[in-house]
Amino acid sequence: MGRRLKISTENENLRQAILDSALKLFTTKGYFNTSMQDIRRDAQISIGAVYHYFASKEELASALYDSLLEKITAEFLAIRHGHVTAHDQCKAIMVLLFDLTESNPTQMAFMLHAKHREFIPTVTPICSSRPFAIMREMVQEGIDNKEIAPLDLTIASNCLFGGMFRLINLRLDNSIDGPLPDQLETVWSCSWRSVAAHPE
Repeated sequence: MGRRLKISTENENLRQAILDSALKLFTTKGYFNTSMQDIRRDAQISIGAVYHYFASKEELASALYDSLLEKITAEFLAIRHGHVTAHDQCKAIMVLLFDLTESNPTQMAFMLHAKHREFIPTVTPICSSRPFAIMREMVQEGIDNKEIAPLDLTIASNCLFGGMFRLINLRLDNSIDGPLPDQLETVWSCSWRSVAAHPE
């Protein structure tokens, strides 16, 4: 039992190392400029090991996309269940994404910058993915409980989160100096006031 667990852990670590290398290279070089050999070299493993886990570069990119979506979905759900009000839920989303932009910019760049449909034709567009659906659900609940003004859901969601995503993109492009969390309270205050039913 112990040996099987060790082998399973080693296999998962190796698979994750491949995903980590793919994330770095897809973000820095671009999907089409990255080969499976590039990923092999960066992960410092054999090409056979790469193909053991992923039959093609497209399959690898799809697995990476799914893995990142799964992680962010779990974090968004934890926020949703850990906060009562739409105000606190939505602010916690902004805190998380600003923190991720600083701590894991490659992950954020791959999720937000990459044109996934160009190399993973079957993938769900990021704006239609589960994390974005959770954000819209939070906003809708805020409208329903009269925390947020009775706006069209798409308009309310974009007013609340659109500036945040623009700032994240600017930060990833190195067009903004200084970490985003330093600007959190200002950005959040402006965003919330734009939709709040009773702005302070």
